[in-house]
Amino acid sequence: MTPRSWVPLVGIMVVLLAASVVAVPAQEAANPDVLRIATTTSLYDTGLLDELEMMYENTSGVDVQITAQGTGQSLDTARRGDVDLVLVHSPSLEQEFIDEGYGINERCFAYNNFLIVGPESDPAGIANMTPVEAFKAIYIAGTNNTEGVAFVSRGDDSGTHNREQQIWKAAGYNYTEDIQDSGPWYLETGSGMGETLTVANQKDAYTLSDIGTYLAFKDQLALVELVTEGDDLLNRYSAISVNPEQVPGVNINEATNFTNWITSNETKEFIGNFGVEEYGQPLFVPLYAPECTQPPFNCTCAEPVNATA
Repeated sequence: MTPRSWVPLVGIMVVLLAASVVAVPAQEAANPDVLRIATTTSLYDTGLLDELEMMYENTSGVDVQITAQGTGQSLDTARRGDVDLVLVHSPSLEQEFIDEGYGINERCFAYNNFLIVGPESDPAGIANMTPVEAFKAIYIAGTNNTEGVAFVSRGDDSGTHNREQQIWKAAGYNYTEDIQDSGPWYLETGSGMGETLTVANQKDAYTLSDIGTYLAFKDQLALVELVTEGDDLLNRYSAISVNPEQVPGVNINEATNFTNWITSNETKEFIGNFGVEEYGQPLFVPLYAPECTQPPFNCTCAEPVNATA
């Protein structure tokens, strides 16, 4: 082959290379006027997120777009770059997200408690037990086919589902081997907290719920609060921005602005008052420094972060 015979081949290669470059879409730039948030269903079902969304839009002029999912699903949505910020409540899953490099600027802003609720007849006899004792009693009664004993789980990799698994582990059970598929006493909805409470109510069963969603749905439920105290029931909420170095195209500036806004004293005051008039108690308790930095919270709730220019 003469040297000149390479010319057409080189030309073809250049054309193909150019075509391949054109075929790959450029990374879509973040829309500075839109903030995409993935949030746990407990924040959404209580109505708090509707209020915060309206307040922030009126303050900033930014279009806030909210996707309500379980914490695990919200973090996966963030990993795909489909949101700019997550509002979640599972410290172990949050830390994993941060350690992977996806999350930055974590700030906790509020907390409430989980509850174990169930039928007033309480067939497993768990009233006023510790959470671990209650789960043991439900498991023993359920696997022994005690009449009327059932537990409804969210089963959706949410913060609530993650906490449920932690309590089962603390009670001495392997979740996948001992609990899941262990009999008709244990059901998974694969749904949010509101729907799971509704199913538990229909089946006259026990479930683990955050207090905010339980109070928001209480008028529709016959379920009562049976276990309300214990370190295992602490429920902390955090805002985490998606790292633009890991996931290009996210609106880090507005995620940062929202984080600073939700951790401001004015917004925290609103959060602390939310639900008092309707339910006689707040659905969420705002976190302030230095309390938030100490056990059992162990988080940062102040120190505004800087937006990237």
